[in-house]
Order: sequence, then C-alpha cells, then structure tokens
Amino acid sequence: MAEVLKAIGLMSGTSLDGIDAAVLETDGVNLARPGPALAVAYHPWARAILHDALAAAGLAVPGAALPGVIVKAERLITDAHADAVKRLLSEAKLNPAEIACAGFHGQTILHRPAERRTWQIGDGQALADAIGIPVVNQFRTADVAAGGQGAPLVPLYHEVLTQGTERPIAVVNIGGVANVTYIGVSGELLAFDTGPGNAALDDWALRHTGEAIDRDGRLAAAGHVDQGVLEFMLGHPVFRQPPPKSLDRFDFPMAAVQGLSGEDGAATLTAFTAAAIVKAQEHFPETPRCWIICGGGRHNPVLMAELHARLKQKVITAEDAGWRGDFLEAEAFAYLAVRSLMGLPLSLPSTTGVPYPMPGGRLHRPARNPSS
Repeated sequence: MAEVLKAIGLMSGTSLDGIDAAVLETDGVNLARPGPALAVAYHPWARAILHDALAAAGLAVPGAALPGVIVKAERLITDAHADAVKRLLSEAKLNPAEIACAGFHGQTILHRPAERRTWQIGDGQALADAIGIPVVNQFRTADVAAGGQGAPLVPLYHEVLTQGTERPIAVVNIGGVANVTYIGVSGELLAFDTGPGNAALDDWALRHTGEAIDRDGRLAAAGHVDQGVLEFMLGHPVFRQPPPKSLDRFDFPMAAVQGLSGEDGAATLTAFTAAAIVKAQEHFPETPRCWIICGGGRHNPVLMAELHARLKQKVITAEDAGWRGDFLEAEAFAYLAVRSLMGLPLSLPSTTGVPYPMPGGRLHRPARNPSS
C-alpha cells in the first residue's frame, strides 16, 4: 500500500482573482482526503501588475533579460503564496513538518504549446525557503517539452474523485479558460480545453462596470445574446480541432463583441462559453450521463442557466457531487505534487497529447528555516 502523505496545493488561475490553498491527504493514487483550505484574493493593484506581466510575456524574447514587470510579478506571486501557506498553517494549527510538500502551480503568463513554450512565474526555491516545506513546481514543463499540450492537468484527480460514480461522466472546470475531463465506463480519460471560460467576460465586465467579474451575472442578465456574433465566434477553427488541445486566455479576443453594448456583450460572451462547452461532446466516444461543473464559472447563474438550457443531460455543480468546488484545483495540485515525488505520471497521451505517460514537476527543498 502506498504511503499516505499530507500536501498543500496552491493554485492561482488564469482569471487572476487570487490564490486557492488546500491541504490534501493522499497516496498519489486512489486516496484523496481533503483537509483545511482558504482563498486569498489579490488586491486590485496586484491584479494590475499581473495583467501587465501577461502583456509583457507575449512580447518577451526567449533567452533575453526578463522585463522588469515580470520580475516584479514573480516576486509578488511568490510572496503572496508564502503568506497564504503561512496563514493556512496557522488557521489549521498545522506544523510545517507535517506537510510532505506543497504543489505550487504559479501564475501562467504564457502558454504556447505549439512552440513548446509554457511559462508559469513563481520562484519555487524562494517559496520553499519561506515556508520551510519542500515545493514542487513547473508541472507543465516536461509535458510541453515532449510535445504535449501541458494542459489540462487535473483529469487524473477527476478520475479519483469520480470513482464509484455512474459513468461515462464529464467534469468541466470553468476558470479563465474552460476545460473538460471525459471519464468513460472503464475509467478511460479524455481531456482538453473547450474554449473561453471567465477571462474574456471578466475583462469585459472590468471595462464596462469597473468590477473584475460579472458578479452574479448581472451585466449579462440585463442584455441579449447577439446570435450572429455568437455563431461567428463558434466558427473558430479550434472547435473543429480534435483533442487533445489547450488554449491561452488570449486565444479568444473580444474583437467580435466590440460593437455591442456592455450588457449584450456580456450576454453573448456568457453564451459563447456555454456553447463551446456543449460543442466539446462532439469529441466524446459516448454521451455522458452527467456533467459536473467546477470552477468560478459555476457561481454565475446566467452561465449555469445557459448550460442547463443547452445540454440534454443532467447538469450539477461540484457541491452537488459532494466536492469543494472552490478548492478543487488546489487539491489537484497537492495530489499531483505527491505523484511527482513518487515519480508517477502527471499527464497521459489522452489528456495532453504527450507521447507517453509523463512524470513531471521540479522539487525544491528548503535551504533554511522559514522566514518569520
């Protein structure tokens, strides 16, 4: 029997809203017992720096000196994650010595697998030194270097969570980009990014309301879907591309909705996210019995209503399935960190297109006691 370890997972998603931190007890194979968790929101000034780093990453030349804003963003990300871990340990009354490792996803600022490039900022060694716990990061690097998409990486955790559930089943995570895991009757996995998640809608809401999200879907609820614009966006060639496939948050620019009002643009972008998820089933070997919706998008009632209206099968939320929807990805990176320690694969040919089951992650051991 594999050893059961206690790990912390840390996730900062493409929606740039903050950090999710979660403790998980796992053997890295079939066992996953969630423990304490917390969410830490980024201050608006921190989100502004991260947005600047995203813009700079797209222009950065590989091998050249890093732009100052990216250096600043990486320091911010590392310090913010260290503070989140310390707060979690304090609130949960856990000693760092109890934690085998921390899975540190970092902040993705560039994802171009076709160029064999993926870039997650965050200093793993500095984080390990600050918290006094071994840190695993760079989860995507080996996969992308081998020709894989490097995403999504959560499917192996989805398979563990759905053991004992009636299959086939589809698990959708709606973060900045949306992705799906299809789990067949025998546990076979197929995973890929479906299209936009919250990122474009968040950017649109910020522009039109000054708030970084369309809270409770209010902006979209006040508008109408422009069917012509929606059909145009659904004509994007990525939807015809067979999986595995992954996307960057900027692969779906807002140009098509620029002529719409704030309300109609939000309604159309929301419908676009839902319709893209529905189109994903064209690539499934069988029709799923149920769709489980995870990620921040499940909090948007307009988006959930679109999914219920467009999907013919049962649609439930992570909470309906008995999961912690706000911390699922953080738990997943705790699980993957333990798998990395054990030398087990983090991705499969059917989840990222990598040539063979691919181990990954880079381990950083603390060089000194954690800073106070």
